[in-house]
Amino acid sequence: MIRIVYIILWALLAGGSPDSIVGDYYSTHGKEEYKVRVSENPDGTLKAQMIWMEHSVDPTTGKKLLDVKNPNKSLRNVPVDQIVLINGLKYNEAKDQWGEAKIYDPQRGIKANVTVRKNADGSLNVRGSLMGISQTVIWKKL
Repeated sequence: MIRIVYIILWALLAGGSPDSIVGDYYSTHGKEEYKVRVSENPDGTLKAQMIWMEHSVDPTTGKKLLDVKNPNKSLRNVPVDQIVLINGLKYNEAKDQWGEAKIYDPQRGIKANVTVRKNADGSLNVRGSLMGISQTVIWKKL
């Protein structure tokens, strides 16, 4: 019994389970500040969705800004503070990272391969790669 408790505690502290990054995060990309919620899908994969964006309202009209650059035309009516950035993220135990998914960049309207690594302080290194070009953004745990 004690051994089982020890193994569970070790897995949680080491970040070795898919749910260890579930939670809310704050970050910046370009000049935009935003918050993201990482949650578990019914199939066990993870999703990251915007929950707040500093500039989510058009200052001239007072209306919510929409995801107008989305290549999927059916998603262009989604408010910018509700965009799903990552869906289907899977944990790779051998690499101790999450991947096998795409990240959506609403500022550019593109998707890229994504890997996510958890840092000791609970923040995440979110790395998007497309055609050999990569960019890493830090998501700080709230």
